[in-house]
Amino acid sequence: MSFPPNVSTEQSTPQKDIAAHKQLDHLHKVERALAEANATIASLRQQVDSFENSTFWRITYPARVALKRAPRLARLMRLSLKSVWWIASGQFPTRFQLYRLSRAQLHQIRTSAELTAPAMTAPAAVSAVELINAPRTLPPGPGAMPAPPTSEASGPKPPATGALAVSPMPVEFQPSRPLLFPRHAEPVLSIVIPTYGQVPVTLRCLQSIVDNPPTAPYEVIVAEDASGDPAIARLAEIRGLILIEQPRNLGFLKNCNDAAKKAAGRYLHFLNNDTEVLPGAFDALVARLEADPGVGLTGSKLLFPDGRLQEAGGVIWNDASGWNVGRNDAPERAAYNWPHEVDYISGASILIPRDLFETLDGFDEVFAPAYYEDADLAFRVRQAGYRVIFEPKSRVIHHEGLSHGTDEASGVKAYQARNREIMLSRWKDTLEADHFSPGAHVLRATARARHRRTILIVDHYVPEPDRDAGSRATMCVIRALLDAGWLVKFWPHAPRARTPYSPALERLGVEILDYTSPPEFPEWIAVNGADLDHVMLMRPTVARWYMPYLKTSPRPFLSFYGVDIHFLRMMREVDLTGDDALRHDAEDMRDLEIDLWRQVDSIIYLAEYEAALVREILPGAPAHAVTPFCFRDNYPARAPSSGATILFVGGFAHPPNIDAAKWLVEEVMPRVLAAMPDARLILAGSKPAPAVLAMAGERVRVTGYVTDEELEALYASARVAAAPPRFGAGVKGKVVEALHHGLPLVTTPIGAEGIPGIHDVCAITEDSVVFADAIVALLRDDALWRERSDRGRALIEVEFSPRTLEESLLRALGEGGAGRSRQT
Repeated sequence: MSFPPNVSTEQSTPQKDIAAHKQLDHLHKVERALAEANATIASLRQQVDSFENSTFWRITYPARVALKRAPRLARLMRLSLKSVWWIASGQFPTRFQLYRLSRAQLHQIRTSAELTAPAMTAPAAVSAVELINAPRTLPPGPGAMPAPPTSEASGPKPPATGALAVSPMPVEFQPSRPLLFPRHAEPVLSIVIPTYGQVPVTLRCLQSIVDNPPTAPYEVIVAEDASGDPAIARLAEIRGLILIEQPRNLGFLKNCNDAAKKAAGRYLHFLNNDTEVLPGAFDALVARLEADPGVGLTGSKLLFPDGRLQEAGGVIWNDASGWNVGRNDAPERAAYNWPHEVDYISGASILIPRDLFETLDGFDEVFAPAYYEDADLAFRVRQAGYRVIFEPKSRVIHHEGLSHGTDEASGVKAYQARNREIMLSRWKDTLEADHFSPGAHVLRATARARHRRTILIVDHYVPEPDRDAGSRATMCVIRALLDAGWLVKFWPHAPRARTPYSPALERLGVEILDYTSPPEFPEWIAVNGADLDHVMLMRPTVARWYMPYLKTSPRPFLSFYGVDIHFLRMMREVDLTGDDALRHDAEDMRDLEIDLWRQVDSIIYLAEYEAALVREILPGAPAHAVTPFCFRDNYPARAPSSGATILFVGGFAHPPNIDAAKWLVEEVMPRVLAAMPDARLILAGSKPAPAVLAMAGERVRVTGYVTDEELEALYASARVAAAPPRFGAGVKGKVVEALHHGLPLVTTPIGAEGIPGIHDVCAITEDSVVFADAIVALLRDDALWRERSDRGRALIEVEFSPRTLEESLLRALGEGGAGRSRQT
């Protein structure tokens, strides 16, 4: 629905064994091939890091500086290199389509502006050049160029990228099969469709519901507003459909309110009759309300029939004008695929609890017959203490303007101007306090973030929490900030492509600024930096790329989240291996980390000993230790596991884990097996290197990557956890995770670092004989096992709670609270 809010009624057994063995052999081969590929990737990543710390990189520093002073040449080189990368990585077709779409959109808007308002210019807040690169399309406002007309009179338009296979709305429509709806005694969902004639349009909408029905029990109500159309009799013939025929014309708004009073569902879904729901549209909205009782209203992503985006939520500016976010853009862009708070959602497809709708007395009839009633409802939902959330997983095609047209000077559309004045008068104080001037602070306006802290987090890639502990720590940081009410944006360093992990991060309410957001970082930060309170750079090899672009004044509060002190970990490996080449790399890394420390407002590590080391090297440095991990659900006491399984967990792209596994297998396990011949070791973790794969044998199993569910099962069935890192830094995720599961643990001094109270809950030694004896004791002694299990769980509940993490993180960011107002 366009703004202003549009209400247009929208074998044998031996043979089986042989086959099974063949399949199993094949799966093992695939697993080994995948593990080898992962090891190759890890090796390549290490080579990249080594290159970035190499002498060559330092020697070419003058050339890079020269390119900075010749921006046109630098840009040309960047574009050339990016083009090569896009072709090699398969991104080029999508990139090119986005470019063509943005150019076509700009041309269309310019043409429209020349035809309708030649004197108009783009508002200062959003330039025409920014329109091509911005993550959202140009918002309207005083002086803004109008969107191109969307009525049929505007002529045919070429299909957009990803166009949907939907034919135009027919004059006549014959369902592909007889329409039939179930009747439930206690429906969860009431789908309310207001109509005024237009039976073929309504039939197509009903067909889409039959094709893509809700999972929950539901009812479908069509409220016909006394149009006098004899074709309405066709609707009365549909089995299971609840048809309400008004005795007199009520107008759109009052028709909706009357139909809602006759609904029986727990939730009301108001759906325009000129819509077509796509798979999962209903379930996504119901799931959003069921998952969060603080949400009072949610709504769908609206699409034009040709696949262009019509709306991804709406913004109301402080003059009561508005903007349909993303209009005419590509709907698959990440900018429109994260659920978040919005000012309002067009009433073409919205869901609200019936009790709340009744408490609010429905749509306010002062806005009758139509327009702004959905925006006003969203404001009243917030006034009642609830949030309004845009849900991108719910997708609905909206044939905009079929019911009331698009001419704002005649018919029902003429009420838009009148109702805008009513809206402005009623909500004047709220609009002045909570909303921005038209076209201003777009990053914040699209997420209702005027009074919310806003942070950009830059890390090497979208977190993969089932693959490495660093990603788990990153996710804990993000969740803590979201819990504190912050708006979080995430910039993946490389690759910027979408990954299988992107949807999980987006579902939390985080916008990922991946390659579908066209601007590169310098351009993006130049446009959006003023709307950021904080920027957090993670890891030194990532941070150094972005630091030069964050030296503007004024700039956001800048923090460096080091994960661990890299040079400390590398020097410990040098001490263990005597590798002189690695020593040189460690010295380079030390210089890099110290240089980064000097440039930021806050230095964050995961253990106090690391923060203290920073302050020792750089007196007065703002170094902080934050709780590294948190666990939202605590496990109950558990009985000792049967058997003699020893579990080692760790991602093998991390060199300390390869060394730890080797030491455990070669130095410790022979002594354990001498005392407990039935003992076995499981090495669980992603990207096992060839050296790790070679450790597999009769008493050692190498799993490769395991899902979270598989890891849970391993923790539940194991008897003892072993975590024997001999070098490293920071807090080890594998250690706290084992304690959280109540699995008794044996570790080394390196493994125990940074965890308060750990000496009271597990055996800690770097001697292989003592390490083996400690494992054997836990394999044999149930009483010792229970004591260690209970103490470990208690330590985690106290030291690694979400609240502990949130408080330590906000202190490190210089925050006592979560809010700060931004002025227009």
